[in-house]
Amino acid sequence: MIKKEEVYKIGMFNKPHGIHGELSFTFTDDVFDRVECDYFICLFDGIFVPFFIDSYRFRSESSALVKLDGVDSAEKARMFTNVDVYFPVKFAQPASEEENFTWNFFVGMEMEDVNHGMLGTIVDVDTTTINTLLVVEDYEGEEILIPAQVGFIVEISTEERIVVVDLPEGLIDIENAEDEDC
Repeated sequence: MIKKEEVYKIGMFNKPHGIHGELSFTFTDDVFDRVECDYFICLFDGIFVPFFIDSYRFRSESSALVKLDGVDSAEKARMFTNVDVYFPVKFAQPASEEENFTWNFFVGMEMEDVNHGMLGTIVDVDTTTINTLLVVEDYEGEEILIPAQVGFIVEISTEERIVVVDLPEGLIDIENAEDEDC
């Protein structure tokens, strides 16, 4: 059985394309094109289910048409409409020091600050503003937004699913003060 901590979300199947079972796929991470892994994982009724990739072709920087094994008609493809697509963490390791993770890789990881200790779980990546933010839940029962900055990261433990950061002094205090003013 595949566990949530073993995968991270990379996109969503939108709708069928054509009559032969192709799916329109919007992605935030093209890791499936960069590493040797021949399957996606989809979330159906709370269960992570692997599906082997027959083929894919890019339509833009963030979309592709995907053909899954065994999905050979528009009717079968409709079952995948608006289904979240995940990728195995074990295959997402960078091949070298120069290759980077996308911010979505960190969703589901625990965030620990060198000065404040455990902050909580990264539950989302907010890209609605000019600055990408990591949404961290469970810090003193609240949700906090942490700027997604490579310079803040001290260590990444993919095995333990923990990212250690060194946040600027006052960042968490400012975040809490804003919540109290609301």
